[in-house]
Amino acid sequence: MDTSTGGHPTIVLVHGAWADASSWTGVIQRLQAAGHDVVALPNTLRGPKADAAVIRNYLDTIGGPVVLVAHSYGGFVITNAATGAQNVKALVYVDAFIPDEGQPAVALAGQASALVPALTNPTATFRLVPIPGAPPDVVDTYLLPTTVRESFAQDVPAEDAAVIYATQRPASFAGLAEPSGPPAWKDIPAWAIIGRQDKIIDPVSLRAMAEHAGAKITEIDASHVSMVSHPDVVVEVIETALREVGELQPA
Repeated sequence: MDTSTGGHPTIVLVHGAWADASSWTGVIQRLQAAGHDVVALPNTLRGPKADAAVIRNYLDTIGGPVVLVAHSYGGFVITNAATGAQNVKALVYVDAFIPDEGQPAVALAGQASALVPALTNPTATFRLVPIPGAPPDVVDTYLLPTTVRESFAQDVPAEDAAVIYATQRPASFAGLAEPSGPPAWKDIPAWAIIGRQDKIIDPVSLRAMAEHAGAKITEIDASHVSMVSHPDVVVEVIETALREVGELQPA
């Protein structure tokens, strides 16, 4: 099915772990006000291979050009979903993993990440919830309220952090250990936004991944949720990507 609208680009947003599509609300409002076509897709958070297949199926229904944007673990998803996708013209990573082939999320968060203690004491960071039909050691993870307030979204108002906690989607712990496949950024230009106060993915790791992928980097004094606390910057980078790949059209 071809859902293109005369070649007008579509901006596709993919949320990360412990979030949902509402995390893009501020970005969506600004993009729509500027006349852009935008959609925020649900990310199933089961692992890079399964999640990328869901996103790729949607991308294949878009006939026109696409700018694919991801937050956090969503970076794994778009890195895999866009491989070989001819309509994806740019990748934008927002406080996001930018893996190379064979790398899992747990190896890329960095030593300063608030997730590192969870490797030895998961209940200090997560609420662990059994998955029906799965082995006992395969569980869903939800961030605890303190983790959201202190490490995930520490630069947003308390009431907004409470909403982030309440609306989060759980991530499969096993999925976070799954290695990534061949990366789309080898053939598609990439941009990266790095929050200098990110406590979920160490900014040192964010920079190293972005530089390895040849991404154009924008740094900002923000937490892990730059798209919530600084949506204007995220929109500016998306529009820069549109412009530089020749897809920015008048509203």
